[in-house]
Amino acid sequence: MRETFRDHVARSWAEPYKIKMVEPLRMTTRAQRERTITEAGFNTFLLRSEDVYIDLLTDSGTSAMSDRQWAGMMLGDEAYAGSRNFYHLEESMREVYGYRNLIPTHQGRGAEHLLSQICIRPGDVVPGNMYFTTTKHHQELAGGRFVDVIIDEAHDPQSTHPFKGNVDFDKLSRLIESVGADRIPYLSLETNVNMAGGQPCSLANIRATCELCRRHGIAVFLDATRAVENAYFIKQREAGYERASMPAILREICDCTDGCTMSAKKDSLVNIGGFLALNDDELADQARNLVVVYEGLHTYGGMAGRDMEAMAIGIKESIEEDHIRARIGQVEYLGRRLIDAGVPIVRPIGGHGIFLDAARFLPHIPREQFPAQALAAALYVESGVRAMERGAVSAGRDATTGENLYPALELVRLTIPRRVYTQAHMDVVSESVIRLHDEPERVLGMEMTYEPKHLRFFQARFKPMVGEAVLLESALPAQLQSTP
Repeated sequence: MRETFRDHVARSWAEPYKIKMVEPLRMTTRAQRERTITEAGFNTFLLRSEDVYIDLLTDSGTSAMSDRQWAGMMLGDEAYAGSRNFYHLEESMREVYGYRNLIPTHQGRGAEHLLSQICIRPGDVVPGNMYFTTTKHHQELAGGRFVDVIIDEAHDPQSTHPFKGNVDFDKLSRLIESVGADRIPYLSLETNVNMAGGQPCSLANIRATCELCRRHGIAVFLDATRAVENAYFIKQREAGYERASMPAILREICDCTDGCTMSAKKDSLVNIGGFLALNDDELADQARNLVVVYEGLHTYGGMAGRDMEAMAIGIKESIEEDHIRARIGQVEYLGRRLIDAGVPIVRPIGGHGIFLDAARFLPHIPREQFPAQALAAALYVESGVRAMERGAVSAGRDATTGENLYPALELVRLTIPRRVYTQAHMDVVSESVIRLHDEPERVLGMEMTYEPKHLRFFQARFKPMVGEAVLLESALPAQLQSTP
């Protein structure tokens, strides 16, 4: 019989590693946090890390490397051209992901930029299973237009569909018919869809999507950032894969597609780095030519040799079943605690974090007052836990009208770094969220006071809607009552 996470919990489940180095955490007072969030314009991205107690802003580049990875760092070959670490990385990528050509980049968005530039012409349309902020932005900068073809269940946080990342074939077929296959350079297929709450795609859907695209001469490029986590969910949820190994499932996902972009700062357990992998030799040659312009020579792509070595090792570690079971198990542990307390979150529990449904969490705050942004700021003030907004602020503005976009999902992401925190930290997080959920009226809506031109969620600034929210000003902490 197949084992589940709960089976391991019942037997006093624990992390499959031991700690040999620690980094002290700084505890702050509520008064200090009220001051620092005000100085940061109520944007958790603008907080200093030293002022954060438990940092769940992102799992990107925040994982703990293993002793093998740190040992590999000492083998860094920092030659400008032809570093031996590049060839070790190439060997690992080919063995685990199976693509023919490797173009290293400084991180995932470097790969997104290269792919967009070599494939997209002005006026092209790029379908995908829900947008991701940087991916969509690079496609638009290259003159393309993103079109969401994910299944409807992905936009419903209460749906328990096991594969909410799946492509909707009717939506995709209608798009091909309306714009023509020649205006679709590729389909962008994300595994473990981030903006949907870390929701996976089934292998049956991936295979059928790729077959549909090939019939129309459309390439499929995978966002493989969290493909290992997706492979784990396939093993757990998809009939016929219960006994398949993680490497075999991951390879089957990749073999369906023509290449991938990769932020190795997630699954591959490194603090910096990424790559573009392509099967088409001609496209790969174009990408190597561009990487020299934007990133660095094609055998380092903006990374030091030591970082490529750590990535080569991390790729192998990422597919170890004990590791991925513990990684997703910790996320599930936090999610179960919140569900049991009645906190509204995206279901099913995803792979890399818990996504609070801010619209249901704070029903008194209208969407134009950015409830997810308000909730992320309030959580930090409550306990020093740093989360991030994934709603209207992240969605940005309509390129034509300039109006704010209001996606169906207004979320706060509690993203769990790999091999960093213990279950005791997850207890602190859940208790903090539950306290806010018990008194939602303590949270005020937000007004944007500064908006940058690109990817505004990183640098935008806000202020509380004092006197304009449903709540009385007296509900605010003293530090915030004086906020203009």
